[in-house]
Amino acid sequence: MAPIFNVALPVFGLILAGYLSGRMGWLGSESSTALNRFVYWMALPALLFVGMAKVPVREVLNWPFLAAFGGGTTFAFALAFAVNRAAFPSRLAEQTLRSLSTAFANVGYMGVPLYLAAFGPERTLPALIATVFVSAIAVAGAVALIELDLASGNGKPRILRDIGLALLKNPLVVMPLAGLALSAAGARLPLPIETFCSLLGAAAGPCALFAIGLFLVGKPLVGNWTELGWISLMKLVVQPAATWVLAVPVLQLEPFWAGSAVLLSALPTGALVFTLAQNYEVWPGGASTAILVTTVLSVVTVSAILVLSGLT
Repeated sequence: MAPIFNVALPVFGLILAGYLSGRMGWLGSESSTALNRFVYWMALPALLFVGMAKVPVREVLNWPFLAAFGGGTTFAFALAFAVNRAAFPSRLAEQTLRSLSTAFANVGYMGVPLYLAAFGPERTLPALIATVFVSAIAVAGAVALIELDLASGNGKPRILRDIGLALLKNPLVVMPLAGLALSAAGARLPLPIETFCSLLGAAAGPCALFAIGLFLVGKPLVGNWTELGWISLMKLVVQPAATWVLAVPVLQLEPFWAGSAVLLSALPTGALVFTLAQNYEVWPGGASTAILVTTVLSVVTVSAILVLSGLT
């Protein structure tokens, strides 16, 4: 139980610190935009690049684990997308971000620190694999749908070109794949580059969470509470339940890997959803509120899943 409180509460504390800094006038609203751009273009790509470059490809391609975790993520996104189109009609970009908030687990900013605290550095591989999946696959799919919406008036050939260019320019897609390619080639990062990327990447999580708090200054936590309840139920209950079905009865994973798939899928909505929302200027208020609500509720739900999974 202690590792959850040692991770979840500091994460919430970073959001609160950002909010208080803005509320007290120490930092202005423009700081939130600047911090998010720093995370999006610099810190997080560096973290993903060095992380993938140091992990052997054969260990990353754990197909049963990826099928369980990725299947649960895909199921949650697809179900949420179908419900959102019917119950909360909006443009494709906004529907994509709404659906992503129900399926994008905070594996990078909470999963890796949680595994380090609970199990030690030698057992963090499930969190690293999950981080690669949500960054290289989930983000790429979401960016493609958002770009499809933004380029919808340009004709089909130009839409495909714009999506392809957007993915090639997106550092959250390109950098983990570049690191994985480096690992596959058997090359080692020079120590100065590895140290540079590690130092830069260490700022990604705190800056993204701090920026959420800054963004919330002057914006009441109100909105469609029916939608927020639906997002929380999907993220914290339905997604891990779907993952459990795939991991245990269907794929029959080893206990540690099965428990890891369920636990990681049960983490709250990742801060990167807000980073994407603000970067594209689509649904940033809803994204920040969904992250805050699911993070607070996850103190209870993730604690329960950690105990029930038998990982500790």
